[in-house]
Amino acid sequence: MAKPDGLDGLDRWDGLPGVGAWLRQRLPGLLRESGVPGAAVAVRIGDEVVEAVAGVLSTTTDVEVTADSLFQIGSITKVVTATLVLQLVDEGRLDLDAPVRVVLPEFRIADERAAQEITPRQLLCHVAGFEGDVFTDTGKGDDCLERYLGVLHDVPQLFPPGEMFSYNNAGYCVLGRILEVLRGEPFDVCARRHLFARLGMTHTANDPYEAIVHRTAVGHTERASGGGLEPTPVWALARSNAPAGSMLAMRPRDLLAFARMHLAGGRGPDGGRVLSPASVRAMREPQITLPDIDQGIAWGLGWELFGPPGGTVFGHDGNTIGQSAFLRVVPERDMAVAIFTNGGPSRRVYAEVMGRVLGELAGVGLPQPPTPGVAAPPPDAARCTRYVGTYTSVTSETTVSRDSAGRLWLERTPVGVLADLDEAPYRTELVAWRGDTLLPVEPELGVHAPLAFLGDDGQGHAQYLHNGRADRRVSP
Repeated sequence: MAKPDGLDGLDRWDGLPGVGAWLRQRLPGLLRESGVPGAAVAVRIGDEVVEAVAGVLSTTTDVEVTADSLFQIGSITKVVTATLVLQLVDEGRLDLDAPVRVVLPEFRIADERAAQEITPRQLLCHVAGFEGDVFTDTGKGDDCLERYLGVLHDVPQLFPPGEMFSYNNAGYCVLGRILEVLRGEPFDVCARRHLFARLGMTHTANDPYEAIVHRTAVGHTERASGGGLEPTPVWALARSNAPAGSMLAMRPRDLLAFARMHLAGGRGPDGGRVLSPASVRAMREPQITLPDIDQGIAWGLGWELFGPPGGTVFGHDGNTIGQSAFLRVVPERDMAVAIFTNGGPSRRVYAEVMGRVLGELAGVGLPQPPTPGVAAPPPDAARCTRYVGTYTSVTSETTVSRDSAGRLWLERTPVGVLADLDEAPYRTELVAWRGDTLLPVEPELGVHAPLAFLGDDGQGHAQYLHNGRADRRVSP
């Protein structure tokens, strides 16, 4: 691999110390170029860790990021929840393939038959099939997850359980409630007692009350298109979504302590057993293949599985209110990398840092993200009627239309909790990419995320608009 740009006199990376030197030198400039307020990065090989930080925790206070600063990790929390669930499997207290109602007889959704069939395994790998973006706030008390189950009673079933992948936050909240019932204690107590304390994760906060005693990042969002980044009006989503990633914050080094346990076959820093080797392996075994949307290749029991050139990688991303986090683990190199950011086009930071670090230390290359060329062709005219229509979820309404020149346009309007948080609407032209997967011309947070049109409504139209979540067609 060629020497990375910006080394300024460093003749070689010289293993992990060289990577640390490059990160500390490059990160400040990369944030300025990308428009990201602050970031923290940690890289671990075996028991050796290097860290780098840059920028500020909030553009209002200008408090600088330090290595001990906490950032929200968003949906990376799901791997924490999955690990806690697999601990119950190790103890013989939970069967992943028995219906959820064995533990939660009160579990109900709009489709009674699906509610009877859905299993913890299906929740873990996002194939349960019901609407997953349910962010209803059921209070700050220890009964919030119990009350959250009642909110799900009218949630629609998008497809039969097990049929396809659709990212499901609500499913992980149900898993959190399973933990509470079987452990007899709130989810955050389960996490601290059975994982954080055992792994020496000292800079970890389950909620704002714990986060406030640390240097803690604030998210930043663009409330109006082109209006610039501003600190978010609230720090976190509801406690009832905590098992899915609404609140958990930590420093990168602590997240790598969690990853290290998985690399060590389930053993903690003292050599004690935290998770069985069988459960560690099971969590990274493919359960469902992903649609062609340029994410990972499959999903395991919590982990997302990637297949870049040069080796196997697993991990997870996390996005919450104005914050993004990325974790990648390379078992063949006993290596893990964590990148935390607090707003702006975070994928640009991820692409350069993760790409160079994995390439240098693990010989693993990241796939090049898709980018529409200047002369990108429009979608096949004969297929456009398949795409045109309106697709909805509880967080957005998306309309795909075709203009008189034959160009295809997507307009997405936030609704529900995202509208309440002033998330900006999104409009872009769609151009051809691969089959029924199209590319947006305008990026979001620096990324041209592919959109797949799947299924058939019986009239020749796509049934779902899939960008990781399956949004269902509501009009032709």
